[in-house]
Amino acid sequence: MAGILTRIVTVLMLLSLTACGDDRPEQIAQLQQLDSQRLQKLSQQLDNGQIRNAMLLTQYTRILASERPDLQPLMTEMAKDGGSSGPMFSSLKQRLQDAGSVSNFPGLDEQLQELKNIFQATDPSQYNDMLSDQVNVVADMSNGKLARVNAVSKETSTVANNAQNFGPGSQLVGNPAYGHWASGSNGTSFWEWYGMYAMFSNLFNRPIYYDNWSRARDYSYYNDVGRYRYTSPKQASSQDQLYQRTKKRFDSQGKRFDSPYAKSRTGSTALSRQSISTPKSSSGSSKFRSNYAKDSSFRNSSFRTSRGISRGK
Repeated sequence: MAGILTRIVTVLMLLSLTACGDDRPEQIAQLQQLDSQRLQKLSQQLDNGQIRNAMLLTQYTRILASERPDLQPLMTEMAKDGGSSGPMFSSLKQRLQDAGSVSNFPGLDEQLQELKNIFQATDPSQYNDMLSDQVNVVADMSNGKLARVNAVSKETSTVANNAQNFGPGSQLVGNPAYGHWASGSNGTSFWEWYGMYAMFSNLFNRPIYYDNWSRARDYSYYNDVGRYRYTSPKQASSQDQLYQRTKKRFDSQGKRFDSPYAKSRTGSTALSRQSISTPKSSSGSSKFRSNYAKDSSFRNSSFRTSRGISRGK
């Protein structure tokens, strides 16, 4: 009964706001419909082989699994991101579902912003760029037999960013679709993979600690370009809370700790216009800032459902 009353009150509030000239409820309704159509279209493009990096991921995982039978379970899991059953696409589906209720947000502004973020994240050109991390994970595991995409060589990137080797799968570390930062008994945090991705830990054979990774991580699309659009509000809050806890611990020791996102790493190549326009972090905090109101790809869309992709980026 309490849940029904809450929904009724929410609807009445939205109607009241609309009557007073607040157009946010109308924008939210339009974006919910648009995002749903756009997500469906992206699903079709993935499953029909129309996203270049998705096709490459499918091919790369098949090749590496054939050459390294011991990696077949992991490659089977990685290959899911080449279609609509992978963790990144599933995350977008869940975010759109959560964005359907204002009760999941502090207010209408935050709900509207999340729907705008999903709109951007489902752009096929940007989604193609996002899959470069997954493709490059497999490429790096092939010892140079498979080419990287949308990024400089591993050697060049490591030197340019003064980065540390965090082992196979390192481009996916920090991406909440593949794992999370778990807290140890001594207060430090380490990366814990989900499910089959735990094979990366077996391959590297030592934990990845948050403070070390924050200081010496290498370039990845998610962490340096796409985090703003491929992270839910809840995930963003969790990232910021971890940063604040770690900073407090370092402060108590008289040491300095910078957010892993305070400075973007270099290494991207040939990204789409949509990715290039993504806001970058310029502060020590991992909190998101928004500039989507100035994003022409959203303003000029007229609520069209998709933008086709016929070539790799």
